[in-house]
Amino acid sequence: MSTEYKLPYVLREPCEDNGHMYEAEVPILPGCRAWGDTPEEALDYLESVAAAFIEIYEEEGRPLPDSIAAAGEFLVAV
Repeated sequence: MSTEYKLPYVLREPCEDNGHMYEAEVPILPGCRAWGDTPEEALDYLESVAAAFIEIYEEEGRPLPDSIAAAGEFLVAV
């Protein structure tokens, strides 16, 4: 069973500093960044990079940052 995480991200417009590409970043995972020709491409790559980051944290037994909240749902009977 996999766990879903809600991760805040920042998406930056193309400029000289990021190679004229869109840059997406998950600030709570240091160094977790991806680039793409379109916003969608940058976010798709970022999703893969973030998943790899979390897998490495788990494999190494390192705790995830406290600010990562596990996503979920529950039923309420009224």
